[in-house]
Amino acid sequence: MLVTVDKIEKGIAKLLIRPAEKESFTIPVQELPEKVIEGSILKLKFEQAAAEKNSAEKRVSSLLDRLQNKSKQ
Repeated sequence: MLVTVDKIEKGIAKLLIRPAEKESFTIPVQELPEKVIEGSILKLKFEQAAAEKNSAEKRVSSLLDRLQNKSKQ
């Protein structure tokens, strides 16, 4: 996916999804490569974070168990 850095204000970058540049989203500037300026074109790559997903599932399961055990008391 390609995006254009439309605007950077107060540490937040507004990115336009190319090629139409009709849809946008914001992201903290510190998440972008160094020296990015307004008008820069960036290539984004998405990948699944299986380890993070598994960790989140375990955390939610643990919370549900605790809530269910509390309601039984």
